[in-house]
Amino acid sequence: MSDTPSLADIGREGLMAPPGAPVTAHDGSGRVQLSFSVVDGQDRDVRVPPGVTVFDSASWNGIAIDSTCGGHGTCHKCKVRIDTPLPISRHDRRTFSEDELAAGWRLACLATAAQDLKVEVPPLTTRPKAATVGVGRQVILRPAVQKRYVELADPSLADQRTDLVRLTDAIEDLELTVDLPVLRRLPKVLREADFKVTAVIVDEVLIDVEPGDTSELRYAIAFDLGTTTVVATLLDLGTGTPVSVASRLNMQQPFGGDVITRISATMMDPDALGRLQSLAGQTLDELAQQVCVEGGVDPRLVYEVAVAGNATMTALALGIDPEPLGVAPFVMTTSLPPVVLASDIGLHLHPRARAAMFPALGAYVGGDIVAGMLATGMDRDKRTRLFIDVGTNCEIVLSNGDTILSTAAPAGPAFEGGAIRCGMRAADGAIEVVKLDPSGTAETAVALQVIGDVTPKGLCGSGLVDAVAEMVRIGVLDGSGRFLPEEEAAAIAPALADRFAKIGEERVFVLHRPSPESDAADCVYLSQRDVRELQFGKAAIATGWTLLLEELGLEHADIQQVLLAGSFGSYLSPSSAVRIGLVPKLPVLRIVSAGNVAGEGAKMALLSLRERVGAEALLEEVKYVELSDRPDFNDKFVDQLSFPVSG
Repeated sequence: MSDTPSLADIGREGLMAPPGAPVTAHDGSGRVQLSFSVVDGQDRDVRVPPGVTVFDSASWNGIAIDSTCGGHGTCHKCKVRIDTPLPISRHDRRTFSEDELAAGWRLACLATAAQDLKVEVPPLTTRPKAATVGVGRQVILRPAVQKRYVELADPSLADQRTDLVRLTDAIEDLELTVDLPVLRRLPKVLREADFKVTAVIVDEVLIDVEPGDTSELRYAIAFDLGTTTVVATLLDLGTGTPVSVASRLNMQQPFGGDVITRISATMMDPDALGRLQSLAGQTLDELAQQVCVEGGVDPRLVYEVAVAGNATMTALALGIDPEPLGVAPFVMTTSLPPVVLASDIGLHLHPRARAAMFPALGAYVGGDIVAGMLATGMDRDKRTRLFIDVGTNCEIVLSNGDTILSTAAPAGPAFEGGAIRCGMRAADGAIEVVKLDPSGTAETAVALQVIGDVTPKGLCGSGLVDAVAEMVRIGVLDGSGRFLPEEEAAAIAPALADRFAKIGEERVFVLHRPSPESDAADCVYLSQRDVRELQFGKAAIATGWTLLLEELGLEHADIQQVLLAGSFGSYLSPSSAVRIGLVPKLPVLRIVSAGNVAGEGAKMALLSLRERVGAEALLEEVKYVELSDRPDFNDKFVDQLSFPVSG
């Protein structure tokens, strides 16, 4: 059953139409037409049954509207402008100014298409700022993809060996098997190339025979298939070096910003799984074509891909029903997905190219974390190390050099800008660094670093952590996460006194004013509720690593290195992470931004068969600790809510 509010539900919440707004009734039959004008995109006209939301109308027809909640009315990001005045919900009033409401701005998931409408859709940020490289290790170059150039003797009455035997005899060190499409091509290619050909082999499977000597041309693509962002790296398998790299927003985004909303979509709509699988394939293929174009490589020369993604993203890419992952006891269909053809997951590369999906430890510690552990050598290093991949679902790994434990903590969307009043993804206009100087002037007391060096539009995860950490540091935010009363805050930091304001009954701290006269609601600000959202997320993460430390009988000081993985970890300030209690209280030099280690692990699996075997071995070496059935989880979670204000 959908959580999307019905028109009747919205009415009970205080829905109201602008004075004099004409709302044309529909007779309940036929269809209504929505004309979508996508800024920087393609205009589309669609027809849908009356009563469908604008968001669903767009989603069903492949039109992407920004959302992290999947159209359930909670993230306030699906902003559209509609030419016909529509009723205004309380959620619309919390999202838009009066001028914006008058101009027709509404939340698409709460705007019902009861009549023909013209809808303007803002451009979706498809290239968010993302980490494309990370901490990795040197490997011995021995890829699964091999090429052997051979010059064969022509057949004769004295030598009537079959074409296949003639070829395999020349590659006697391998026990080759062959795909049927290769047999179909073999006789023509051999004779047109005068029996001088290159055999293309993946894991001792003959996938092609190419005319002439193409042995120097062999490529593979490593994918980090993230819930939010997908990164692709084209590799030259002859040298082991990257050729090009690209990233983009996962095209599944309109179905929700986290795995739970996407799993829920498949449970509520029988057609959603097919659409999500198709969107995963489109995302991967678009990136594959992009890195090939940028690298000057024919896509048909890409013979293998490796995909590192969490368990849900992997299941969706393969078209496997993810429902069991979203309900207790959280069971995967398989921890070791089969190697499939790249074409089976929507990629247009070599027709017989293989796609290897990383194995997963559990429903919420997936292949991306296994790839990250491979890249960082969690099973090789004898130091005590803590690995944290911060996101909506936070994965945590702890190793004392002998035993490796892993777990997952439900951190929520705050670290990715979700559920934050002025939150946004790490794209142009997002505040990513905040510095406060209480001794400065009103003009210099707040220093912001904005992605793209443009006017601030919102606050991304790293900026949120910085802002809260800075307010804790100077004392205008107490240990419980409460803004100090105005008089006390003004006494501590007079240069920041005019930054405190109220929107309705809620206190906010203004980070950026478009103009000196701007109302607080029109500014980029941090609200009291935003602080609470961050507290819940950081408490879940801190509870996770605290319980793992207890499992191994360790203290904070025993940790010799903390690895912050993923795009968020790459841009998170270590000092801010310590300040709010997101990571153990350690010297900042022990905290390393590890970057896109999932992508690095995927590269390693393509470059070395030995490393691929090592990834599978981690399934036996790592113990998964389930937090949801721990009786002490709630008590420890409450203990971790406060900010460590001392020191």
